[in-house]
Amino acid sequence: MKNKKEYLNLFIGLILVSLAFNLFFVPYNISAGGISGLSLVINKVTKIDESLFIFISNIILLLISWIFLGKEQTKNTIIGSLLFPIFIFLTRKITNYISLTDLETILFAILGGILNGIGYGLIFKSGFTSGGTDVINQIMEKYLHMPIAKSILLVDGFVILMSTFVFGIVSMIYSFLALVLTSVFSNKEIIGIDHEKTIYIASTKYEQIKNYLHEELKIDSTDFAARGGYKKRKGKIILTVVDSNNYYRLKEAIHEIDPKAFIVVTSSYHIVNANKTIRM
Repeated sequence: MKNKKEYLNLFIGLILVSLAFNLFFVPYNISAGGISGLSLVINKVTKIDESLFIFISNIILLLISWIFLGKEQTKNTIIGSLLFPIFIFLTRKITNYISLTDLETILFAILGGILNGIGYGLIFKSGFTSGGTDVINQIMEKYLHMPIAKSILLVDGFVILMSTFVFGIVSMIYSFLALVLTSVFSNKEIIGIDHEKTIYIASTKYEQIKNYLHEELKIDSTDFAARGGYKKRKGKIILTVVDSNNYYRLKEAIHEIDPKAFIVVTSSYHIVNANKTIRM
């Protein structure tokens, strides 16, 4: 069950993302990836309202998520998917009350990217998502075994490419800048600037936790035999490495499986598999 703080993080995150979109991105056609970025392109071509396009797209993607990712993985996407377009709609007149027309366009991209990143960081930190292309990224990760960072790059890169044909090369540059800042600040808000976390888990329900790692997150793990230093109890420790996007999903799952589980989290800046470096 989600607690009040997690719901608060979700609502604040959605408000910040919606403000970033309407206050900084819409006025200068900055399409920083995702369904919201695509909505700007669609609005320019067809005049369909951005919030309506996001709502319809999220409903379709929720159905796709239910089919391909299952009920458990979809349930944390439902609330954000439905609330996000509503927040976009409610804040679309924000420029009538806050005027930033004196700022240079590059400042719109920078400030929008930072605000957007903090907002998404809070959403992911709450254990929810805002739906949209997050569903596509999870499907690509599950069925194509593609790292989530790479799928995000491909999907958001495609959206920015689409915007280039509609808004021009200058808009593309600002959109890419906003996307990079969104990524950096969302990771920073979630759990620090690094991309990977090494996690040690001590639990009497380690088989259930391992099953979640292997079946739900498609992440491998290693077992260590262990013995308590004080009570001398024997047990096992699970070692695994997750990216920032999956960290809070795993943390929440462990808490649900075993509230008494002992978890140690460390930053991973350099991971090597056989003869190649995975990440630095």
